Amino acid sequence: MPARPLPAVPATEIQGAANARAAGVVAGPPVSSLRIDAARARAALTAFRLSCPTLVRRTDASGLTTQDEWKPACDAAQRFTGSDAATFFATWFETAQIGTGAALATGYFEPEIAASLHKRAGYDVPIYRRPPDLIEADLGQFSDSLRGKKVRGRVEGSALVPYYDRGQIEDGALAGRGLELAWAADPVELFFLQIQGSGRLRLPDGTIVRIGYDSQNGRDYTGIGALMRERGLLQPGQASMQGIMAWLRANPAEGDALMRENKSWVFFRTLTGAGPLGALGLPVTGRVSAAADPAFVPLGAPVFLSLDRTDAAGLWVAQDTGGAIKGANRFDTFWGAGPEARATAGGMSARGTAFLLLPKGSLARMGR
Repeated sequence: MPARPLPAVPATEIQGAANARAAGVVAGPPVSSLRIDAARARAALTAFRLSCPTLVRRTDASGLTTQDEWKPACDAAQRFTGSDAATFFATWFETAQIGTGAALATGYFEPEIAASLHKRAGYDVPIYRRPPDLIEADLGQFSDSLRGKKVRGRVEGSALVPYYDRGQIEDGALAGRGLELAWAADPVELFFLQIQGSGRLRLPDGTIVRIGYDSQNGRDYTGIGALMRERGLLQPGQASMQGIMAWLRANPAEGDALMRENKSWVFFRTLTGAGPLGALGLPVTGRVSAAADPAFVPLGAPVFLSLDRTDAAGLWVAQDTGGAIKGANRFDTFWGAGPEARATAGGMSARGTAFLLLPKGSLARMGR
């Protein structure tokens, strides 16, 4: 259902800023004034507790918080036994708006695709594990001016060169190396599973195997939906994941070429136990966890999204990242698994205002 987002605090945003602190931070409304659903608050508190061990030891790339600032709220979360979780957040947190606060929220889910652990008739699309020659270099170790920047590639002779892109991998750059984790039945389904970052493989005997992200080839992510809109390939109302998939299947040759324009390729590993796992190495929860850019949101922090869609509005916890989720106030909400999650996430595009929940005192330290 449509909804009316809360107005943002009047502010300007510094374009091209490297992180949230540089983009501009202003105080938002009191947490107690936000309409936080009681059930969502309880679920968010559970997710926040899981994130706390990381929050108190991880350097915050956003520049908004210090490890010590999270400790009081995290300690209180472990002790909290009441049913009114919204009061917990109002007691220990204050809101901050990054730049103009203008938020865009999309959705993702845990897809389930048909696959086989062995190549066989009808299952011939390789799902690759991380190759041993894929190297990740932290450029900050070489220059302070490159702090926070990383590249992935492979060694060729004495040089570090870009890793194989999607087209090269589909043409067999990794074939014959024993890297196949499984074989998918449908290249379009695998393409979208890579976008989601994790999923379930439904084997021919009905067994379910869960797989999760285990690195990426270092090539830039290109959203094919935007390309299709620019080229007039989608009719009004077709811009959802379902509409894009239908076009790709109806136009297999053009669709294959279009998918190759997204040079990014994701490698997977088999998961056991709870999942899927987010960027913190923790299980993500449907209707609770969201992906964000860690340069603009402390990973593990609660976020209140006031959006023009009621299903996506409310309290979320930033526990994941995504190749397309970059910049201030950009979020990808996680909806779980199953047909309903697929339908909601595939058509999710909501706009409004984002308020980060930071430990009380953070704004004062920043002079805000």
